[in-house]
Order: sequence, then C-alpha cells, then structure tokens
Amino acid sequence: MAPFVIRSLVNLPGQIAVKHLPTDQFPRIEIKLPLILVKPRHNTIVLASLHGENERAIEADGKNTQTALQLQDSPYDVVSRDALPRPLSSSQSSSSVSDGSRLRVAYQGVRGAYSESAAEKAYPNCEAVPCEQFDAAFEAVERWLVDRAVLPIENSLGGSIHRNYDLLLRHRLHIVGEVKYAVRHCLLANHGVKVEDLKRVLSHPQALAQCEHTLTSLGLVREAVDDTAGAAKHVALHKLKDTGAVASSVAAKIYGLNILAEDIQDDCDNVTRFLMLAREPIIPGTDRPFKTSIVFSLEEGPGVLFKALAVFALRQINLTKIESRPLRNQPLRASDDSDNGFPKYFDYLFYVDFEASMADQNAQNALKHLKEFATFLRVLGSYPVDTSMI
Repeated sequence: MAPFVIRSLVNLPGQIAVKHLPTDQFPRIEIKLPLILVKPRHNTIVLASLHGENERAIEADGKNTQTALQLQDSPYDVVSRDALPRPLSSSQSSSSVSDGSRLRVAYQGVRGAYSESAAEKAYPNCEAVPCEQFDAAFEAVERWLVDRAVLPIENSLGGSIHRNYDLLLRHRLHIVGEVKYAVRHCLLANHGVKVEDLKRVLSHPQALAQCEHTLTSLGLVREAVDDTAGAAKHVALHKLKDTGAVASSVAAKIYGLNILAEDIQDDCDNVTRFLMLAREPIIPGTDRPFKTSIVFSLEEGPGVLFKALAVFALRQINLTKIESRPLRNQPLRASDDSDNGFPKYFDYLFYVDFEASMADQNAQNALKHLKEFATFLRVLGSYPVDTSMI
C-alpha cells in the first residue's frame, strides 16, 4: 500500500469537535464518546479504560464522595476488573497485528525524518505513516487509521517537547513503550554544490541550534522550517544552488542530495527519546525494568510538591523525569492572601516518570498515598524501559 500523509481532521472520516467551556481546565473533545471533564479545585482522579474507549472522572469532594478510591490489581487504576477490556499483551506490542499484516505507525514529519527512523527502530518492519503535525498523529491512532504512533518527548540537548506533553493529556492514548534514538546531523546540498557555494541553510530550529558552532564557522545564514527532512526535500525539489539543509543521511538518500559533511552537531551525545503510543495500554510486568508516567495537580501551599515527591522517596522509587505545565483555560488564580499584596499565581500540572511497574505493590502504594492530596491524577502508561544501546 502506498504511504500517505495525514494532514488534518478535515480529511478524516467522521466528526470530531473541540469545545472550550468557561468552567473547563481542559478542552472537551467530542468523538461520539464521552471524554474527561475536569472541574477546577476538586479532588479528581481520572480513570482511563484500558481500551481507550472512555475516560471517566470521579470527583472526591469532602462529604460528597460517592466512590471508594482504592487501587486494584488491574494494571492502572480504580476500575472494576470485570469492566476492563483486554489490554495489550507483550506479544501484541510487536511489529505485526493479529491478522498478520504490518503495523501502521504514525510519526510527525515527511519521509527521511528522524521520527521515521525512530518508528522503524521501535517497530521493525512497520509501515511508517507520515503526519504533518503532532496532533494529526494522535488523532490517527484514536480514529483507527493507524495502529501506533511514535512521537518525540525530550531531547538530551534541546529539552522537552512541550506540545506533546499537552497532547498526552488532551488525548486518550496510552504510553506502551519508549525508544531512544541517536541524532546524527549532516550538511546536505544538491550534487555539484560545494560548501563554499552555500549562503544559507534550512532545518528545524532545534537542529540548527544543535549545529550552531559548525554553521557559524561556515558563515551560513540559518533559516528555520518545520522539520529536517522537509528542509532536505525543499532544497532538492527547487534545485537550490546556494542553500543547504541539516538533516539525516537517510534524507539525503531519499531526496538525492549530496552529503557535504557528517556529524556536524556540536555535541556527540545528542539523543531524542520517543514515546510509543497505542489505544490500549500494555500489561505491566515485573520480569524486566519498567517505567511509569503519571500527571497530577496539587493545591497551592507550602511544601505540597515536597509531599507529593516524598511518596516516592519514602519507598525508594527513583524519579527519572519531572516536568511542569500550566493548566489551560485557567492560567492564573488569585491567592487567598491577595488583599495583603500577594500576587496571583499559576496552577500547574506535574508530569513525572518513575522507575517502577504498576504491577509492583510498592508503586501502587505510592499512588494511593499521592491521591490523598492530589487534586487530579492520571496514569499515562506503565511500559518497559528502553535498555538497548543507542
């Protein structure tokens, strides 16, 4: 089957609508199914079904609490075991589906992008499907146009990809794995063009920043575009003689460009971590190293974040990542002491990765403890750690 590019929802079947209500902290996305509605300042725990078909919000607000909140033996959260659809097994997370066909894996960018190579590393022999934007890749999985998505979440030099943190919460996909990919930038140009002929270079902003020393020494003007492979495609398509591109050697081969220089990044330890996303979570185990990703919010107050992180420290659970993102639609909130001159402050979501499986009772106890004072908590995934050599 010929590859195609997923551009936007207007080209996809069915209907999807995003509604922003005044009382919502997050936009309500309607896809003929109910989605989460998080109301401000209540103790809310979001329970994601293992098929990703529904997400329910249980509000625990003082005396009005209607449901006892206790972790069960199920892989993720407080859901009756009888109501759970079957999650992915380890064998189902391989590069083929039950009918023997190849997995279709969405990635952001065009052919030759580093994300395409990461998708092929995560799922060998898959059919990689390019998407113009990160949003389109999430939606393609949700709407069953593809089986998985592989999207970047952080880079060792450039830091976090904030857009994908926000999309993890907005959509209902589950993290089922991770893959680390070593980025090796090349300076590409059309055949017959020499380095001294170049006046400018195109690439993704992070790629340009990661090659700053080399590009400065060559005296090249830097111009940012959407992605590295897209820059290579543009240079080749328009047969530019004074313009090069910073992209991968794979992109050079695909678009027929010449490699003028290899490994032009300023730091050789340039690694991007990608998340593998699916409609169903993987069954967590204890037979190999696992990582769990969660997102939560807290009431404002002295030492509250310390208490939240202490639930892991008390149980010797190592945190590998913590990221804060402001709550949407309600970025500022007045302090109770605002009359005394205290300024307004932001409400935040905290994304945390920790080294433990949700099959581990220790990890379950840590989240039970966290629920006692978290105003919102959601498990994004519990998945095997990528221990392969990069």
